[in-house]
Amino acid sequence: MIAALILAGGGARRMGGVDKPLLSLGRHTILAEILLRLRPQAAVIALSANGDPARFGAYGLPVLADPVPDQGPLAGLLQGLEWAADCGAEALLSVPGDTPFVPRDLVARLSPAPACAASGGHVHPLVALWPVSCRHRLQGWTDPRVRGFAQTIGMREVAFEEATAFLNVNTPDDLAAARRMH
Repeated sequence: MIAALILAGGGARRMGGVDKPLLSLGRHTILAEILLRLRPQAAVIALSANGDPARFGAYGLPVLADPVPDQGPLAGLLQGLEWAADCGAEALLSVPGDTPFVPRDLVARLSPAPACAASGGHVHPLVALWPVSCRHRLQGWTDPRVRGFAQTIGMREVAFEEATAFLNVNTPDDLAAARRMH
């Protein structure tokens, strides 16, 4: 079974501190667009976010808070891997909460775990399929770099040709571009 985790714990400083997944693309929020794409691919989905989980209540997702705030995405990933293990999943798909156009066949293309997406000369280590068993190694990990941890578990890079598949909405200009594409 595959579980999915949407990482939404960042500070969004370039967007004025707003919850980027809740930004509107028109008919949908970024989060709703991600869910449309992930629901057919994962048996269960959770959101990694700090702060009041009620702001995501309309989406009906478990909201996993980092045990220690401000530790970066690996803290959220560890919580997600623990949750996925409790759900009985063998792999966890992670995607950033500001990446609305992830491919609808992402799990199939990244399988088997561990693998991450690469496109346009960039590696996307948080768009990845993680073996749930790697949580034991991550528990003692002290380096905050996602790529560093990914290398220790033999993460493969899978090339994607889609130029916009991994567009991150980091700035108001990125949001405007995403709205035009939607």
